[in-house]
Amino acid sequence: MRPTPPSLYDALCTRQQHGRKALAVLLDPDNLNETSLLHLLRLSEAHPVDYFFVGGSLVLTEHQAALIALVKAHSTVPVLLFPSHSLHLDGPADGVLLLSLISGRNPDFLIGQHVVAAPRLKASGLQLLPTGYMLVDSGRPTTASYMSGTLPLPHDKPGIAACTALAGEQLGLKLMYLDGGSGAKNPVSGAMIKAVREAVSTPIIVGGGLNSGEKVYAALAAGADVVVVGNHIEARPEFLAEVVGVVASFNQVTAAQRVF
Repeated sequence: MRPTPPSLYDALCTRQQHGRKALAVLLDPDNLNETSLLHLLRLSEAHPVDYFFVGGSLVLTEHQAALIALVKAHSTVPVLLFPSHSLHLDGPADGVLLLSLISGRNPDFLIGQHVVAAPRLKASGLQLLPTGYMLVDSGRPTTASYMSGTLPLPHDKPGIAACTALAGEQLGLKLMYLDGGSGAKNPVSGAMIKAVREAVSTPIIVGGGLNSGEKVYAALAAGADVVVVGNHIEARPEFLAEVVGVVASFNQVTAAQRVF
């Protein structure tokens, strides 16, 4: 009998309860080939990450499944699908961030794509992590807002983000994801992360525009439980060492504070 895999959601909640932050690296199948992915996987052996998210706003290529298989063959890091469409659910991943775009009012991304994907997801064996996905204005139009046909949340309205997240939690969503979008000019503000942190008890994921150690630290300090980096590591793979160091340092300080 095949053993039941450990719950990804329970592990996230345990991390949150102990104040331990996590790092996810976003792998976009359109931007990676076998050589660049293997290089990144080698770097992640020296500088361990907690999760690989796989997906993108377009996913024009057909090698997402092969990319995930390559990750699974060379790493034990959990792989979560980060789909923007019901067609992007292929590959031997461990789980899927089941995104409901609660910052927008496009019914296709609130429930429509989910209806189409439901039978496949039930048969897939993937662990499902229902996630309230909130796009935040990052200073420039992003592919995600364009493809979803929705306006992002105003960057300077943390109260709107907090109420949106609270509504999502009340509807039963298990995670909240604040995202400036791929290639964000500015990251989600500390004020918005803090407001959402005060509004909900779910783990909070934050991504978009985290292209420096200082910005990563600020997101963690404001209340992010998982920080996501992608584009900047694709452009500068050496950034992985820096961001891993920031997360590890933050966790060490938090652990010391809990002791005392």
